[in-house]
Amino acid sequence: MTKREQELLSAAALTAFKLNGQFLELAEHLARPAGLTATWWQVLGAVLHQPLSVSAIAREMGITRQAVQRTADVLVDRGLAEYHDNPAHRRAKLVALTPEGRAANSAIGPHHAQHARQLSGVLGEDQLADAVAALTKLSEALDALELSD
Repeated sequence: MTKREQELLSAAALTAFKLNGQFLELAEHLARPAGLTATWWQVLGAVLHQPLSVSAIAREMGITRQAVQRTADVLVDRGLAEYHDNPAHRRAKLVALTPEGRAANSAIGPHHAQHARQLSGVLGEDQLADAVAALTKLSEALDALELSD
């Protein structure tokens, strides 16, 4: 690895860490009026279209299975999600939205649309799409790395 490659890896990581913080702050801002936290919204969003196991949610969101399990339990306790039997695995239940969870998730929509318009206005839609494509490509490249001790 050249010095430049090391600098680029560090710069990419530091920028991603900053972006993560910025997106979490935005997510908290968007979720709060709907009575959610960013974490709750993240898990509800993962099962918006279909029920998933806790492990599948964790893989999709890039967070630990334990963190998803704790969050799913809270969402179930609050009536925003429910557990369903999983035909593929007896012990691994599926997390699914309840009507209350779907309503809470939907309540975020107008605010989300407003912030999407603002961000697109700052960057321009094409540049925002290019940024998303670059971030996706970077994520895929990181997935392809062989991490060894």
